[in-house]
Amino acid sequence: MSRTTTRAPKADWTDPDCPVARTLDLVGDRWCLLVIRDAMDGARSFTEFQRRTGIARNILTDRLRKLAAYGLLAQRTAPSGRRQEYVLTDAGRDLFSVILTLRQWGERHAFAPGEAHSTLVDEHGTPVPEVVPTGADGTPLDTETTHVQKAR
Repeated sequence: MSRTTTRAPKADWTDPDCPVARTLDLVGDRWCLLVIRDAMDGARSFTEFQRRTGIARNILTDRLRKLAAYGLLAQRTAPSGRRQEYVLTDAGRDLFSVILTLRQWGERHAFAPGEAHSTLVDEHGTPVPEVVPTGADGTPLDTETTHVQKAR
């Protein structure tokens, strides 16, 4: 797992000492996360991203450039040899658990009871179980059992 996410240095971090703030500075707008989501679901071309998200061409161009500059997507020649495509890097794939937990939060809080929504399934068609963070001893973690230790 790579520890270097950004290729482009970012001097204007919102909160330089906070990993959450830095992550949001990189992928915190909805279009970035939707592009990453769709790349995880197999989108590769500009046209596919635009069709799936409905994003304006100029905004999509900006987000693809940003995600490539930050090392979350890589641009390569498509197998046809005629176009460029975008693929997730290791850092981009590392966002899977973020997208998964956002999805699961949305399933619990953004839909009315019984309202239809898409479902993430594994390779066998089984719905992915809810992710629950646990400590080293297996105890579930939450806001009551954790705290942030500030950088010195």
